[in-house]
Amino acid sequence: MTEDLRYERDIELPSIGADTVASEPYSPPDQIAVKPFMRWAGGKTRLLPAILPYVPASFNRYHEPFLGSGALFFAVRDRAAHAHLSDLNSELVNLWQVMKENPLPLLKLLDGYTRRQGEEAYYEVRQQRPRADLQRAARFFYLNQTAWNGLWRENKFGVFNVPWGARAFRGMERPFALAVSSALYRTTIERCDFREALAKAKKGDFVYLDPPYLPISDTSKFAGYNGERFRLADLQSLADECGKLTKRGVQWVMSNRDSAAVRSLFAHSEIVSFTTRRSVAAQNKRDVQPKDSPEVIVYGRR
Repeated sequence: MTEDLRYERDIELPSIGADTVASEPYSPPDQIAVKPFMRWAGGKTRLLPAILPYVPASFNRYHEPFLGSGALFFAVRDRAAHAHLSDLNSELVNLWQVMKENPLPLLKLLDGYTRRQGEEAYYEVRQQRPRADLQRAARFFYLNQTAWNGLWRENKFGVFNVPWGARAFRGMERPFALAVSSALYRTTIERCDFREALAKAKKGDFVYLDPPYLPISDTSKFAGYNGERFRLADLQSLADECGKLTKRGVQWVMSNRDSAAVRSLFAHSEIVSFTTRRSVAAQNKRDVQPKDSPEVIVYGRR
């Protein structure tokens, strides 16, 4: 079956679920590097050299319950027979599911968005609330690529409220989209809480955790990825779950900001500190400035 037939038959199917089974994967040319297909604040692409040395060389299944852009998944996907990918952000999860099952129909919609350039078009799209999964995915990707600093932030009502980022929308290249879809062939992608996701990990599996960093203050603007904040109680629960993973023989690695809370709650684990440079919002302007950020890699004692 050709790659065209594989995907074109799905053009009229707007609803994609986590349990949909894909046909045989498209085999991308070797020169196409499969990497994160979207911008995501807090993504770990630049930190991969620091994280990868702590990832096991082999494991049974891969789990990532704070998915985001999935930088580590793309880097180590060939080490596992299957990957369980999840997040609480329903729009994010929907895009991943569409990328897996229906990349060509998505590309057709994105081609239309390339004609919607500029600030006025951005705010028109931001106000829209499409219902079909395919249209939701296209809108999400458009906003992700054109919003300020690649940030996805929702208010307490679940409404996306990031201003325009003065960026042109360029869509997505067909070969790359098909390569991403192929990389997702042996995955389960779903929206669920990290506790539910971690309950599925078994002995011999590997879990990567990249939870939202705790807000620096109660007025911190950069915390509402999905209309909810990740608070100290959630970090405590995550620490408890990580202790359970270690006891079950599940290897895990977490990346986080170096803080007293992290060091206290994860005292049962190994903690490695380092410093990286991050781009942060500059005060009183819509620019970004580099800043040293103390980080840690935490992993279960082996």
